[in-house]
Amino acid sequence: MAGMERPRQIIECGDFTLRRWKGQSDFGPAFTLIEESLDHLRPWMPWIARHSQDSTRDFLVRSNAKWDSGDAYNYAIARDGTLIGMCSTYRGAEPQGRMMGYWLHPAATGQGIATRATAAMVTEAFALPDVEYLEIAHDLANNSSGAVPLRLGFTEVRREEVTPPAAPSDSGIDVIWRLNRPTAP
Repeated sequence: MAGMERPRQIIECGDFTLRRWKGQSDFGPAFTLIEESLDHLRPWMPWIARHSQDSTRDFLVRSNAKWDSGDAYNYAIARDGTLIGMCSTYRGAEPQGRMMGYWLHPAATGQGIATRATAAMVTEAFALPDVEYLEIAHDLANNSSGAVPLRLGFTEVRREEVTPPAAPSDSGIDVIWRLNRPTAP
């Protein structure tokens, strides 16, 4: 897909950086980040139940392939050279929309990092010519995740039942937020 526009591979956000995953050279730091975050993520992230060294390696391989195809832009969040979280934007159900996701190491929460990382990804995504809207989905009971789209001006557009709930603390209701591409004045 020659000529396809992509977001920047490195995005400076002041006291932290978003950077494209480096492939297998990121295995050790990525695996450690997930291991140290297991208890924090287990209530909300269904993929944690399948977490292993192999799944981390597979994620890194798939991240590169999906970046190259434009299907997903997965970023590590790093502060002072240490990984503190992950964020991504990926194709949604419609070609003009993209979904967004994020999570942080428990020591990095409550500092506005998820909000600022998502804001940086919003800017990058809307710089791509084919993106008309962005969506964030989270479980209704996950108030921390829900605070991010609210702070960034997303609008709640719907709630969807998830049967069975995907993760242990899920309520079974996903809240979907949308932000449309700003129109030129």
